[in-house]
Amino acid sequence: VTMRIAYYDESGDDGFPSYSSPLFVLTGVYLHYMKWKDAYAAIRDFRSELRKRFGLLIKWEIHTKHLLLNKKPYGSLGLPVGERISIIGLCCNLIASLDIKIVNVVIVKPRIRNSDYDILDRALTYSVQRIENDLDPSSHPENQFVIITDEGRVGKMRKTTRRIPVSYTHLTLPT
Repeated sequence: VTMRIAYYDESGDDGFPSYSSPLFVLTGVYLHYMKWKDAYAAIRDFRSELRKRFGLLIKWEIHTKHLLLNKKPYGSLGLPVGERISIIGLCCNLIASLDIKIVNVVIVKPRIRNSDYDILDRALTYSVQRIENDLDPSSHPENQFVIITDEGRVGKMRKTTRRIPVSYTHLTLPT
């Protein structure tokens, strides 16, 4: 079995028809299970370097919009705009250097015409199908993946993944 680990995170709310953000973005990052330690070490070292060079705390999530607009918590660092832009470039370089694959699904809520549209369910379905297509289970049945996500999403994501027709015998979310 060749296992992949897929980590999911979202941006924007998944509410509909009432919502606070017009976009919902679901990102899945996946990699071979033997590569996660290398990826983790590269990210840890990168975050340590950002701490030394720019004062970004390692525990801070990097939110591009807030960083570029010099909002909390970045404003307190007094970084000039050039350095803030440089940080984004460094993040992009790091991502490009990692042995990972990324699937982004964007739901544009103002374009939805069906009031019963389930944002997270639809985005996750599309994303899981893209990963499965990439892993090509018909030619490589040994390719499988496990999904990891924030605790608050596990129940809803488990419900969705259990009804998606996939070629794998065990597409699971850890409990």
